[in-house]
Amino acid sequence: MPFIDIKVIAGVFTAEEQRRLVESVSEAVIAVEGEALRPVTHVVVTETPSGCWAIGGEAMTAEEVQAKRAAG
Repeated sequence: MPFIDIKVIAGVFTAEEQRRLVESVSEAVIAVEGEALRPVTHVVVTETPSGCWAIGGEAMTAEEVQAKRAAG
């Protein structure tokens, strides 16, 4: 029974983007594990408050991540 927890900074992804993440990751896992495990494959998005996520010791805000996304 796989349980996949996708952690993101709150405010970076829209509800639609989160839905697409959940569906796409679910399908990728099912493609590997087999169709029989579809009913027990769980994927959830957990949001961490902006500024409470650090990379290399530097706290990241939703605005900083959105700026990186926009830059490509």
